[in-house]
Amino acid sequence: MKKYWMAAMAGFLLFSGTASAQAAIQIPAAYVAIGDSLAAGQTPNQQIDTGYTDLIHQELTRNQPVAFYSKNLAFPGFTTADVLDSIQTDEAEKVLGSANLITISAGANDLLRLVQNDSKQGSLTFQQRQVDFALNGARKNMDLILSELTEKSPDATVYVMGYYFAYPHVRESQKNGTSKQLDRLNEILRLSAEKAGAVFVSVDQPFGANGVDKIPNPADVHPNVIGYQAMANAFFENYQESWTIENSELPPANPLSFEEIIEAQEQQEQKKPKDSEAEETAKRPSDQNKTGYLALQQEIPYV
Repeated sequence: MKKYWMAAMAGFLLFSGTASAQAAIQIPAAYVAIGDSLAAGQTPNQQIDTGYTDLIHQELTRNQPVAFYSKNLAFPGFTTADVLDSIQTDEAEKVLGSANLITISAGANDLLRLVQNDSKQGSLTFQQRQVDFALNGARKNMDLILSELTEKSPDATVYVMGYYFAYPHVRESQKNGTSKQLDRLNEILRLSAEKAGAVFVSVDQPFGANGVDKIPNPADVHPNVIGYQAMANAFFENYQESWTIENSELPPANPLSFEEIIEAQEQQEQKKPKDSEAEETAKRPSDQNKTGYLALQQEIPYV
C-alpha cells in the first residue's frame, strides 16, 4: 500500500545519510517538465494523454508535498535546438526560476526524423552521414541546454531522460542499425548529463527490442500508458527507488486531440484581460516559434 507524504517524510528522516538517492529528493517539489512529445504525453494515436511526466507528478503527490508542476515547456516535435530556444523565452525564465526538480526529454527528434520507417514492409532506412551530423548537433545543443538550466534553475536537480528502441514492429534484420544509433544518442545524453552534474535516466531496458506492448502502433514511435509507466518508474529508480507506479494506479484514458487542446487554450485566453500587457503575457511560446509546434499548457500549483 502506498504511503502518503507524511509517512514518506518520516522515512526521509529515518534513512537520511544512509542512501545517496535521498539527497536528490526535493521537499516540497517544484517540478517542471521540458522537452519533446514524450514530455508532453503524446499517444500512439497522435493525441495527448497521461505521459511519464504526469505519472511522475502523480506519484510525487502520493508520497511528498508538491508545490508546483508544469509541462508548459513540453512541445510535440521539438528537437534539441527547439528545446534550447524554448527555455530562453521570458515564460521559461519565470517557471524555471521556481523549479527544484526538472526532467528533460530531448534528442530523439534530431535522430528519428532522419529514419524512414516503412511500417508495411517492416523496414528502416537512414543515411549514416546525416545521422552523424544530427547527433553531433544534439550533443552540442544538449550541453547548451544543461548550461542554461544550471543558470536559470540553480536549485534544481535535473534528470535527463534517455530513449527506448522505437521500432519494435520491424523485421529483426532491420533493428540493429537504428538501435545502434539510439544507443549513440543515449550515450551522448548520458555524457552530457554527467558533465553538467545532472542525472541520466536510462529507459531502454524495460522496452527492449520487442516492446510492442508499450509501442502498439507500427507507424508511430510513441508509447502507450504502459510505456510511460515504465519511463516514470525508471525515473523513480533514481529519485526514490521504493516508489513505484503500480498498474492499479494508472489513470483511465482521457485523450485529447491537438485541435481540442488548441480550442481550450483559445477559450482560456479569450477570458483574460484585453489590455496590451495581458495580451503579451498570454502568448504561448509557440506563438513566437517558427516551427509552429503546439504549446501544451498545464501548470498546476499545489499548496
